[in-house]
Amino acid sequence: QVQLLESGGESVQAGGSLTLSCEVSGYTYSLYCMGWFRQAPGEEREGVATIDTVGTASYADPFKGRFTISKDNAKNTLQLQMNSLEPEATAMYYCAVDPRYLIPCRYDRARDDFRYWGQGTQVTVSS
Repeated sequence: QVQLLESGGESVQAGGSLTLSCEVSGYTYSLYCMGWFRQAPGEEREGVATIDTVGTASYADPFKGRFTISKDNAKNTLQLQMNSLEPEATAMYYCAVDPRYLIPCRYDRARDDFRYWGQGTQVTVSS
């Protein structure tokens, strides 16, 4: 059973930075696509960024240039570096992974195309 555990969410001032981490355990095969989603109160869960097994990253337009997704294969972790945070970034952030490689690994990959999810970590940005 694949398990994901996010950490790093906290309250910060606008303009600040945060790094979210997601520890992945319990898998015995390659996880093709790994990604970060976020869900603000009253909003749909939306894709932020994804990264595939060879390190190709994909970002939703609002996050390009400010957010960086990365993975550490040795430590089985996925990270999201977030800079220049704005109050609009306040949301629950989730990591998700999936082994299926026939579905493109892009930020707009459907939520249903991610088989495993973490419980989320809260990010709050105050003005």
